[in-house]
Amino acid sequence: MKPADTMIIGRGHVLKNRSLLAAMTNKQSHEDGTLSDDEINWLVRRAEGDFAVTTTAAANVTEKGRGWEGEMGVWGDHQIPGLTELAVKLNLTGTISLVQLFHGGMRAPRAVNGVRPISASENTEQGMDGEYTHAMSSQEVRQMIQSFTDAAIRCEKAGFHGIELHGAHSYLICQFLGAKTNRRTDEWGGDIYGRSRFLLELIESIRAVTSEQFLIAVRISPIIEKAGIYLDDSLKLAQILCNAEIDMLHISCWDVFQQSDDGNPETLTKRFRNVIPPDFPLISTGAIWDAKDAQWLMNEGADIVGVARVGIAHPDWPQNLNDPNYTPERPPFSEAHLRSVALSEVFINYMKRWKNFVVQ
Repeated sequence: MKPADTMIIGRGHVLKNRSLLAAMTNKQSHEDGTLSDDEINWLVRRAEGDFAVTTTAAANVTEKGRGWEGEMGVWGDHQIPGLTELAVKLNLTGTISLVQLFHGGMRAPRAVNGVRPISASENTEQGMDGEYTHAMSSQEVRQMIQSFTDAAIRCEKAGFHGIELHGAHSYLICQFLGAKTNRRTDEWGGDIYGRSRFLLELIESIRAVTSEQFLIAVRISPIIEKAGIYLDDSLKLAQILCNAEIDMLHISCWDVFQQSDDGNPETLTKRFRNVIPPDFPLISTGAIWDAKDAQWLMNEGADIVGVARVGIAHPDWPQNLNDPNYTPERPPFSEAHLRSVALSEVFINYMKRWKNFVVQ
């Protein structure tokens, strides 16, 4: 298979190629979580560049779940008009449109939300000024499942093809999955089967109230040692998820070329491919840049190649995947170039925090 090949995924959706624009923080939304024209323009430009799947930035499911300022929200009906505008414009391009649903958990700081953060257990991390999270009660966990479910309903009402549950990068779902961040002794904790119950019940709840065609993807981190996310558990989790009613599994590798440190020479992508059904759609993301990288990742077992930074600078990246020698320009990029590919000043200023991405 080639990066430019089409693909049919669950529920009859056809991907025009094997590319996915991964969810990326861009801080372009309004204070009330509604989408700005800048954020809509940025995403639509990538969809026009023929990304087969276009994923929004992380969208919080409760008003007090924000991880940062300028974050899009799906917690209220007041956000539906903007979501609808975005979905309509994305869908006209032929892309598969997904909203990434998340809650910051212990990474939803008081400085942003004005309240004590919550998590699976009492946790703290750098930047919380020593404040420990409130360990959610079982009732609060159930309420959170409902918040995710209500958000998914809004996404379908707006016209999106589906959602991606953000179970990676140490946010709330990931905090439930981690052995260090989830030290509960009730039904929401314990081994990986207990720690994944929150995620599985999210899937079950969303599936029960959305249409047969609505897509559910799940993004996970294979390894985050500080959270207690270890590869063996993540491989078990992948098998668990493939038996749930999801349509795509997305592994967030940061760098797909790196190997784990357990002595196994196989890449993370191949490790996951080997334990899930051969026909189950696997997305892998992390440090892919040119067409040779994309083909290599597919040879490792990825069905869909996820990209982030190259999609910021090169919105037409998927259109060049028929050329095996396609090697797009690498950073740093001028501000003028980034403006020309639909980045706002807010987004450009945010990307200046990434070392050597923007010409200083």
